[in-house]
Amino acid sequence: MVMTQEMMDVIAGSRAYVATATTDGVPNVVPIGNIKPLDNKTVIIADSYMIKTRKNLEANPKVAFVVEDAAKYPFQFKGTVKIYTSGEYYDEVVNWVKEASPLAPAPKAAVVIDIEEIYSVKVGDAGKKLD
Repeated sequence: MVMTQEMMDVIAGSRAYVATATTDGVPNVVPIGNIKPLDNKTVIIADSYMIKTRKNLEANPKVAFVVEDAAKYPFQFKGTVKIYTSGEYYDEVVNWVKEASPLAPAPKAAVVIDIEEIYSVKVGDAGKKLD
């Protein structure tokens, strides 16, 4: 699935609410401030404070998220993650977080989401898969 420029701009400028689940289906949702698109098919998150979310993603790499202002930008993104604790993606989030918040601790990992599906959450179109 390919994100539009509008979708990428919204993700880059917003907080997101990221949903994960255990392998038993127990849900977890967290606000994420350090999130941005890498390209029109991929999003990266800095894992600075994840505990349950990280544990869930290691056991079940499926994820969904919406941006904070879903009423204005009514998109739900779903995908599969890969977690990096070293290498290019990790270095990118370390530099990105350090630049944005010099006193913040270094992220524990980079979480890269391959976007597989995008849905509308707009009134009247909620649940409609976008092409």
